[in-house]
Amino acid sequence: MSVDSETTRAGILGRPYALTTVGAWSLVFLAAFESLAVTTIMPIVTTDLHGRGLYALAFSSTLAAGVVGMVAIGSWADRRGPAVPLFTAIAVFATGLAVAGTATSMPVFVAARFLQGLGAGGMTVALYVLVALVYPTPLHIKIFGAFASAWVLPSMVGPFVAGFVADTLSWHWVFLGVVALVAVAGGLMLPAVRGRDRAPADRVPASATDARRVAEAAVVAIAVVALSSLGELDRAAAWLLAPIAVVVIGFALRHLVPPGTFRIRAGLPATVVLCGVAGGVFFGTEVYLPLLLHDRYGLPAWLSGVTLTAGAIAWALASAVQGRLGDRLDPGTAIRAGAALLAGGAALELATVVLTLHPAVAAIGWFAAGAGMGTLYPRISTLVLALSAPGEEGFNTAAKSITDAVGGSMALAFSGLLFTLAPFTGPFVFTTLLGGVTVLIGIRVAASG
Repeated sequence: MSVDSETTRAGILGRPYALTTVGAWSLVFLAAFESLAVTTIMPIVTTDLHGRGLYALAFSSTLAAGVVGMVAIGSWADRRGPAVPLFTAIAVFATGLAVAGTATSMPVFVAARFLQGLGAGGMTVALYVLVALVYPTPLHIKIFGAFASAWVLPSMVGPFVAGFVADTLSWHWVFLGVVALVAVAGGLMLPAVRGRDRAPADRVPASATDARRVAEAAVVAIAVVALSSLGELDRAAAWLLAPIAVVVIGFALRHLVPPGTFRIRAGLPATVVLCGVAGGVFFGTEVYLPLLLHDRYGLPAWLSGVTLTAGAIAWALASAVQGRLGDRLDPGTAIRAGAALLAGGAALELATVVLTLHPAVAAIGWFAAGAGMGTLYPRISTLVLALSAPGEEGFNTAAKSITDAVGGSMALAFSGLLFTLAPFTGPFVFTTLLGGVTVLIGIRVAASG
């Protein structure tokens, strides 16, 4: 038996890969934990820092920065190897955590969240490049499966833990307590990255295309941040400038997504759009749920987090079901069912607000929405690869991730504007209507898939 066969049989926790696996899994876990933890504690943070007007921006800026991180770090890692780009991304992420944990004003906190998104987006791409270099092909599915679990686990425990820490200690420790863990996880990656960068003579200089894509990603991020900040202006001015920001975002995205995306052309373009619109429904609703339960129902942060956990559990269960069913379930049926569940879940949140229903109804609605996302996302990822021409898989997969981030951040921005007009009702009406659009696009994707 060859050495490669032996190490492959040993798995991702075998002697050659154990430290790398633990370190990489931990970095993904910590990025996921922070993403979900902030949703739970944001009502407390904005109250403490007197920054309720920047509530949506604290989320949308992170998603928008992730687009820049994915494009910039991904291009850099391709040119010179993953080591320096990875540790640069880790350092940016850790800096964002430290700044957020010591913030005494909401603008500083938002800037810290931008750094967290920049670092987390870059870490994700650099880790994927490292996986391709370190692990043999038969182990790729296992390490990517481990990364998936690193997102699922914090989605189940993160909201509760973050709420408990914020209620018993301080919200500052939700960020500061993670900095040391990020340093430890980064240290575990050192043996894996040693010697993985290209030799100076083999490094590829940045091309005009690379520079253009990074610049376009930066324009997207700036426009999203501007769109989210408009709520601090006069309302009339905000709604006048919002369409301009949307046009700028669309113009900057045109080289980052497949042709036909803006026309929602059947096939790959419609599938990519579906990911962004579904993400907009989910994230545009999710960030206001803890605030609703905190402000309207007086629930403590940890109990509000339980509602988010219900959605995370449903997402994980639905994803597992999709994995087991595989080709036995028609993809079109799964797409339509997932879109309907997501739209129905958003509608239940709106009904909870309008009819002042019991908060348990909100939890049920969020369970349905999570099940919808868990049904949709695996099918969308599979369709993107199936519909990609040879050699275009990387670009199209990146386009899906970018559209997901942009869709979520734009939905958050508009939800924030609507919140200033009609607290809770405005954002939930918007995401419910967007859920209807998701159903329509899902039908189009199902028909062409």
